[in-house]
Amino acid sequence: MEASMLKTFASKHSCSVRKVARRLYAATETPDGPRWCLQATVPRDGGRKPLVATFGGIPLKRQRAAEVLDRAPATKRSRGNELLHRLLAGECGKRTGLHVHHIRKLADLKRPGRPDPPLLKVLMAKRRRKTLVVCEACHRAIHAGRATSSTRR
Repeated sequence: MEASMLKTFASKHSCSVRKVARRLYAATETPDGPRWCLQATVPRDGGRKPLVATFGGIPLKRQRAAEVLDRAPATKRSRGNELLHRLLAGECGKRTGLHVHHIRKLADLKRPGRPDPPLLKVLMAKRRRKTLVVCEACHRAIHAGRATSSTRR
């Protein structure tokens, strides 16, 4: 990473990597003694402290007395997808012949300047889903512009 950073700075300032390295290398004090690092300092007016950016200078030494305080990773449990829920619930009284209603993009659901969208589109926008699983009869009704009550759940 250090070499990559030096090459980037050299390219940016149109000079050699060696010149940039000579200008940026500095020694910093650590509890384990002085360490070499890349350090850029920008002086400021008005008696304020200079801005200092440091890369490196961290001793990579094993700490035998360190305590590991890792938390267990958060796992999100899924309760299945919408198709499974609708199959198990028996929406529209059918468990077979289900169709998936698609829209091109979610932005099509809420267009400014248009009248209020039907409840089906509001439901899809609320779920942030581009698809809705319905039976064949309800799917035909959606395309005809008259959504049934089972699609609104």
